[in-house]
Amino acid sequence: MAIPHRAAGPSEPDRPRHPIPRDRAFPRFGALGGALALLMTGSLLGAPGAHAAPEGGEEGRACTPAPDAPPKRQMRAEWIAGVENIDWPSEPGLSPEAQQAELADLYDEAVDNGLNAVFVQIRPTADAFWPSPHEPWSEWLTGEQGSDPGYDPLAFAVEQAHERGLEFHGWFNPYRVAMHDDPSRLVADHPARRNPDWVFAYGGKLYYDPGLPEVRAFVAEAMMDAVERYDMDGVHFDDYFYPYPVEGEEIPDEDTFAEHGRGFDDIGDWRRDNVNLLIQEMDAAVHEAKPHVKFGVSPFGIWRNSSSDPDGSDTTGFESYDGIYADSRTWVREGWVDYINPQVYWEIGLAAADYAVLVPWWEGVTEGTGVHLYIGQAAYKVGNEGAWSDPRELTDHLAFNRDHPGVQGDVFFSATSLRTNAAEAMGIVAEEHYAHPALIPVKEDLGGEAPSAPAVVGAEAGEGGTELTVEAGPGDAPAAYAVYGFDGAPDPGEQLCGLEDPRNMVGTVPAEEGRTVFTAPGDTGDRTYYVTALDRLHHESEPSEPHHVE
Repeated sequence: MAIPHRAAGPSEPDRPRHPIPRDRAFPRFGALGGALALLMTGSLLGAPGAHAAPEGGEEGRACTPAPDAPPKRQMRAEWIAGVENIDWPSEPGLSPEAQQAELADLYDEAVDNGLNAVFVQIRPTADAFWPSPHEPWSEWLTGEQGSDPGYDPLAFAVEQAHERGLEFHGWFNPYRVAMHDDPSRLVADHPARRNPDWVFAYGGKLYYDPGLPEVRAFVAEAMMDAVERYDMDGVHFDDYFYPYPVEGEEIPDEDTFAEHGRGFDDIGDWRRDNVNLLIQEMDAAVHEAKPHVKFGVSPFGIWRNSSSDPDGSDTTGFESYDGIYADSRTWVREGWVDYINPQVYWEIGLAAADYAVLVPWWEGVTEGTGVHLYIGQAAYKVGNEGAWSDPRELTDHLAFNRDHPGVQGDVFFSATSLRTNAAEAMGIVAEEHYAHPALIPVKEDLGGEAPSAPAVVGAEAGEGGTELTVEAGPGDAPAAYAVYGFDGAPDPGEQLCGLEDPRNMVGTVPAEEGRTVFTAPGDTGDRTYYVTALDRLHHESEPSEPHHVE
C-alpha cells in the first residue's frame, strides 16, 4: 500500500509516516536464502584455493577469503508493520488461519530474498499482539481494540520465524497511544483511559507523556512482558518518541516539566533526557531478563546538521535531536544500544541528505563502540520520481556500503513494498548482494560461545540433492548448522581454506534435537562437505571432519 509521508521542503528531506521501527535454550537461526542453485557450480565452489592450502602451503598460515568475496556476516532484515495494516495483517478481522497464512507467506518471501531476520511490529499503538496483562489486544488484528483474535499472534510469529531460520526482533512503539485524538474511542479499561493524566493529544493523535516517571515505568513493564514470555532474539524501537512537529502546535507538557523537571532549565534538554532514560532503562531491563537478547533503535537518519553542531553530518535536513528530542548519537557513544539502525531513506546525491554522506557519518559514530550499524533502506520509495525511478537505487546503496566495513547490514521498509513497488529492485539486490547465505554478525559482549565441532553421520545423494545427517558434539545443543561444500575429494595433506568465503556456504539449517537433516539442492555427488555448529548468538564452531559424497 502507499505510505503517506510528509512532503520534502528545500531543507527538510521527507520521512515516511510509518511507525519505525523459545524459551528453549537456543533459537532457530540462519536462512537458506535465495538462489542456492548458484552455489552448486564448479566456478564458485571449485575455485582455486577454496578447498586447498593457501598459496605456498605455509604451515598454520591463516586463510583469508578472496578480495572479491561477499561478506560472510550481515544483518539482512525487513520491517513487518502492523499499524494501519501496512504489512501484517493486511486488513483487520481476518480469521486466525488467514492471518497465519499471510505471515507465513511474508516469511517465505523473506527467505527467498536472502534475508535472515524479521523486525515484526507487536505493539503499534499502546496495544498488544499477544495476550498482555497490561494492554488491550490490538485493533489492527480484529478491527476492534480488546477483541481476542483467537490465537497468540506473537507466539506464532516467533515460532514460524525460527522454523525458517530467521531471527525475530519484536518491534515496539513506546509512547504512541492512538492514531486519533479521542480517548473515548479507546477500550474502556485501556490504561490511557484509567489514567487520563498520562496522555496528551497532539497532531491528531494520542501519546503517553514521556516526562512522567510513572508512564516510563508502565510502558517499560508492558514491553518487558513480551520480552520475558517469548523467545525473541531482539527488542526493537522505531523513531517515534516525542511526536514529530506539527506546524502551529506545541507539545502540551509544560505542567509536566514544572513538576518533574529534575532541575533542567531548558525543556528541550529535559525532553531529551526523558528519552535517554527510557533507552537506558530498557537496555538494562532487557539484558537483565535475557542477556542474549539484542536491544536496538531505528532513529531518523539525521541526528544534527553540522551547521548546528560540529559533530553533526554535512546535511541540511530535519534534525531529530531538536525535532523529536532523540539524541541517537549519545545512545551509541554511551553503549545503551546493541545496534543502531538509522533510517537513511534518501538517495545517493540528494543535496539536503545525501546517502553517501550519512552512511560514513553513522559509521564514524559507531566506530570503536561495539555497537552494530544497520542501515534502514527506503524500499517504499522505489518507483517515485527522480532517483527512485531507477530500480538500481537500492542495489547501489548496498554496493556503497561494501566500501564501508562499519556497516554490518541493512533493514528494508517494508515487507509489502518488497512484493509490490520494490519487487524488481529487491530482485536485483538478491541477485547482486544476497545470492549466498550470510550469518548474522556476532555481538561479542552479549556472551555465548561457539559449540564444539559437529559430525556428519550420514549422507546420500539423490535426484533432489544430497541429504546430509548432522549430529551435535557431545553435550552441545547448538542453534543451527552451517553447511559448506566443495567439488571433489579432500586432500588430507592440505589445509582447509574457504570457510570464510560465503560463496562456499551451501546454506544453514536450524538444529533439531538429536540429528538434523540438511538437503543440498542440486548436488548429485563428488562433493566434500564440512559442517559447523552455531550457538544462538551465532558464534561458529570449528568444522566437522570432511565428508565426501561420491
